[in-house]
Amino acid sequence: MRPRLLFASAAAVVAALTAATAATAATAPSATGAPRAAAAAWDSDLAAVAQSANPAAATSSGSENAGLGPGAAFDGNGATRWSSNAADDAWIRVDLGQTLRIDRVTLDWEAAYGKKYVLEVSGDGAGWRPFYTEDAGTGGTVTAHTYPQEVRGRYIRLRGVERATPYGYSLYSFKIYGGTPAPASTTRANLALHHPAYSNLYQHAGNSPAFVTDGGWPAGLKADQTRWSSDWNADRWVSVDLGASSTINSVDLYWEAAYAVDFEIQVSDDNRTWRTVHRPSAAEVAARRADIKSPAEATGRHDTVTLSTPATGRYVRMLGKERRSFYNPAPATAQFGYSLYEFQVWGTGGSAAAAYPALPGEQGGTYRTTFFDDFTGASLDRSKWRVVRTGQEMGSVNGEAQAYADSPDNIRTANGSLILTPKYCKGCTQAGGGTYDFTSGRIDTNTKFDFTYGKVSARLKLPVGDGYWPAFWLLGSNVDDPAVSWPASGETDIMENIGYGDWTSSALHGPGYSADGNIGAQQYYPGGGSADQWHTYAVEWTPTTMRFSADDRIVQETTRNKLESTRGQWVFDHNQYVILNLALGGAYPAGWNKVTTPYWGLPQSSVDRIAQGGIQAEIDWVRVEQKG
Repeated sequence: MRPRLLFASAAAVVAALTAATAATAATAPSATGAPRAAAAAWDSDLAAVAQSANPAAATSSGSENAGLGPGAAFDGNGATRWSSNAADDAWIRVDLGQTLRIDRVTLDWEAAYGKKYVLEVSGDGAGWRPFYTEDAGTGGTVTAHTYPQEVRGRYIRLRGVERATPYGYSLYSFKIYGGTPAPASTTRANLALHHPAYSNLYQHAGNSPAFVTDGGWPAGLKADQTRWSSDWNADRWVSVDLGASSTINSVDLYWEAAYAVDFEIQVSDDNRTWRTVHRPSAAEVAARRADIKSPAEATGRHDTVTLSTPATGRYVRMLGKERRSFYNPAPATAQFGYSLYEFQVWGTGGSAAAAYPALPGEQGGTYRTTFFDDFTGASLDRSKWRVVRTGQEMGSVNGEAQAYADSPDNIRTANGSLILTPKYCKGCTQAGGGTYDFTSGRIDTNTKFDFTYGKVSARLKLPVGDGYWPAFWLLGSNVDDPAVSWPASGETDIMENIGYGDWTSSALHGPGYSADGNIGAQQYYPGGGSADQWHTYAVEWTPTTMRFSADDRIVQETTRNKLESTRGQWVFDHNQYVILNLALGGAYPAGWNKVTTPYWGLPQSSVDRIAQGGIQAEIDWVRVEQKG
């Protein structure tokens, strides 16, 4: 089944809710805990109702002409469209007929799209609250997920801020998904439907925990329909807030192929202390473990867990203990995360008032310096910095050619600067079980100064040449926790350069936006500037925004709202630490310069310059300012 697509008229909403109620009853377990008829067609029928809904519930600030009115964005016809009056502040809105929880909105833009616009929700059509802000729109199809925000209302509006063309705003379709939260019940019901759901980590915005309570799963449990999917770790959970203390007698789990071999069902009164009320038997675990198929052949499963004794609690969660294995290919097995289409909780109690908590706002106070080093000492100040060594504090990464070493040949101070210098010696360095032809320097503040939020800046002069890869960045302090690791730890690249003189880059890495799929930007120096001149690079990291700059010029601004709405989980609400390093070759340079020999991403000309001496990254100072 697919998630519910909402409507443009009260009559259509009523019809949809009637169909949904009937479908929920049809799939409810019997008194013995066995599922009744597996109804899977109701939701696709519901989508058809939505597409034929009365478009009269839509209004707008104006239209280009009578044939391009607001109803065309809600008529289910991808060939018709709404085209606004030619004004930046034009708007379109729809009345859903009653208050609903919204889990996402999809906009299908025509060529006249919005560069800047806001999606807003209202309970009465008068007071509006924004839930998605776009400041660099590129048209096409945009899906704005609401998780982890509480977005509930009767009216939805797109309010234009700036057009991308001289024409008005033009939408082929404006699709709204969600439903009515299950109310308190004195009779047995699925108390989880359209209720808030949470998890420790999820794969990306399209697989958030919100989808385990949206009422949809495919008939064969084998399709990429709405579902929660964790990252690739055994210790992952997903939970549901029932809204009030409830008596729970069974749970239904509709798994995608990546199901849990072993898991626990737990309940809690406060969302902190959990009590285990069910775990599969050893025989059940063994049978599930033996079911190894290739990803192409594998299907999901439906688990009905009937509790031997009813449990009491407000929160219910599935805690994964062991992931399913896949034949991928012979003779090895592969494991992904956990993937769950739907999480139903059957019992009495609950409350439709369950809501996602408010997200953090901006900090008060003024900035003050909490960390500073201008490298004026005779050597590196080790009360502030940790020297990182390959084979000790870290392993080899990214296909880079160097080993990091703790040597004055690679890390020294001179003339009020920190100098990181690579050295070449064929086969001279043994580290971490490998042999390296290069050494270089890397330092960080881990265990010395780890912090949450602030302005982080440094003044640097960089070497120019193919494959030289200096970086100034932050890494989540929990990266070495095997239950977290990278990219769930988060990574903030304030400045990276891969040897090009005219540009550097900034980026964010996290679940759903890591490696080549990062959220990043290039900055080109104005006025003929170059990376081998002194420049100041910075990020302002707040609870709501990452704002990157070069020489006080904003080069990238990423909000938590846009990141979580379109990409994945915001993992920048805990400690990070500062890193300075000079790498050689590897994946990032090779992706641009296409060099494969003599080293990946590092050509012979760059090797010769390292051997001759003089290649170095210089750091004048590093500063962290925080509010307090």
